[in-house]
Amino acid sequence: MSTWQNIPGGGYYPGPEGYPGNPPPQTGYPGYPGNPPPQGGYPGNPPHQGYPGYPGNPPHQGTYPGYPGNPAPPGFVAPPASLPYGHVPSQPGTYGSSYTEDPMQDEIKRFQFDDAVIRQVFIRKVYSLLMLQLLITFAIIALFSFNEKAKLFANKNPSLMYVCLIVTFVMIICMACCTNVRRKVPTNYIFLFIFTFAEGTLLAFVASMHKEQHVLMAVGITIVICFALTLFAFQTKFDFTSFGPYLFIAAIIFMIFGFLTIFFHGQIMTIVYSSIGALLFSFYLVYDTQLMIGNKHKYSLSPEEYVFATLNIYLDIVNIFIYILNLIGASSRD
Repeated sequence: MSTWQNIPGGGYYPGPEGYPGNPPPQTGYPGYPGNPPPQGGYPGNPPHQGYPGYPGNPPHQGTYPGYPGNPAPPGFVAPPASLPYGHVPSQPGTYGSSYTEDPMQDEIKRFQFDDAVIRQVFIRKVYSLLMLQLLITFAIIALFSFNEKAKLFANKNPSLMYVCLIVTFVMIICMACCTNVRRKVPTNYIFLFIFTFAEGTLLAFVASMHKEQHVLMAVGITIVICFALTLFAFQTKFDFTSFGPYLFIAAIIFMIFGFLTIFFHGQIMTIVYSSIGALLFSFYLVYDTQLMIGNKHKYSLSPEEYVFATLNIYLDIVNIFIYILNLIGASSRD
């Protein structure tokens, strides 16, 4: 049992045995004025002797909750033993308002939860816009591929293809370089769908030069490849977002190779060039998809960049389609 020291000036405090870390033979620390004789609550003091320093805690009703060997006040609900500290949720007769393992950890978890919800909304928005873009694009391609009048119009007006090419480049530059254009509503939607109609028309002119069955084959192969790569990007633990510089270098080399095909063109050169192009933009599709997903990857796009993310993935799919169509067309030549 602890010994108690009567300190002149009023008040008592546990002595040699009453307070952890207070070794004998030191005397007790002077108590607070008006602190009545021993009613301790620290380890080593007898039970049923509450420490009287907390308002509303009358003598002989236990100590401040949580000290060993002292009963709790009536109505007190102890927190779970697995959690180190905090308060239990507000209930009649309980102490405190909320329970937490660690205030900082709670804040981090709340932020992570909010970020996950925002990221899910971001992904849904990106794929909604992407599906709408692809529907518009392939509808225009189908019109120019399977309608003889539209195909004849494309053959008689090749200048429209160059107009669409210029419009696509202008829209891409505006959305890629101007933050306000791709983030401000409804300006971002207007620019995105002007780009989509121009790109769809440009692809339709290209598709009108190929056979209908080749176009259908290219569409089917593109859908299968893009679906499989998207699932892979969502499921794999390998981080492709750190490969951005290498993909950029590969794209520069691929462009130089494309200029060389102008002077050294042929069936084999077209097949090799189209195969490399389809492979390169397949890697870009996985890279851009992981940038959109974020989470555990090294780099990620801001949730405000949903138009930019949609544009990136759309261009990857379009390029895969173009190179597969060229590959099929070159492979089927006699």
